[in-house]
Amino acid sequence: MTALDHPSVRTARASWAGQTGQVFRRWIVGTWRQVWGPAMSLLQPVIWIVLFGQVYSALGELPAFGDGGYIGYLVPGVLMMTVLYSGAWAGTGYIDDIRSGVMDQLLSAPLSRSAIVTGQLLQQLVINALQSAVVLGIGALAGARYPGGPGGVLVALLAATLLAIVFCCASSAVAFMTRNQVALIGLSQLIVLPATFLSTTMMPASLLPGWVQSVALWNPMTWAVELGRAGLDGTLWDGSADAAALAAHGAALLALAALAFAWTVRSIRAYQRSL
Repeated sequence: MTALDHPSVRTARASWAGQTGQVFRRWIVGTWRQVWGPAMSLLQPVIWIVLFGQVYSALGELPAFGDGGYIGYLVPGVLMMTVLYSGAWAGTGYIDDIRSGVMDQLLSAPLSRSAIVTGQLLQQLVINALQSAVVLGIGALAGARYPGGPGGVLVALLAATLLAIVFCCASSAVAFMTRNQVALIGLSQLIVLPATFLSTTMMPASLLPGWVQSVALWNPMTWAVELGRAGLDGTLWDGSADAAALAAHGAALLALAALAFAWTVRSIRAYQRSL
């Protein structure tokens, strides 16, 4: 019988929720001590909304942008861009833990591997939720209006959360596979820019080249943006939006989020076996 098999040890072991909470607390305390990082990440959406919103404001006269003008069209896209870019960097924290030896200590402790992943993911989602609220506030100050009301805002935040889970988990899985900061950053850059511009983040599908429209149909960024946009502009509630397509987008994002989470748990276990 090993030490961990002793009955007293099994009794003292925290529940999965307790383990997750402890991991979350560790990450959120670290974030609070270096709060300048998440704060500085908000500069980019400010630039996107103010700069692009003003430079391309004339596009708002086109029928494709609806009654909200270009700012109203752009804000949901910037919301998803913010969580996309933030999520793509989520794995860097794991690489720091691997380099410092903290990850080896965590894996030697009686902690569920899924609790390790979930605790860090919850910290990322809290940051993303705060960033999303700030982006929507900046959009409102820039002139965007949200006819969808609180329900529409909630739908947009839910879509942003699902997108964040996909990319946070994917980044974390890649971190455990590569164990290299440069490789993770390089792969992130290869993904986030095409994901942004090969979608309806900044332009309606009708104004995109044909091949871009085809790619955008299968882009998770488009799924999240369209779902969030329909919630914020109220078309989700007045029946003018394609409810079936939006439901399919939401289901696809949920499925991707589940697969990405499973990939991360599998990657951390593969990392442990390689030690």
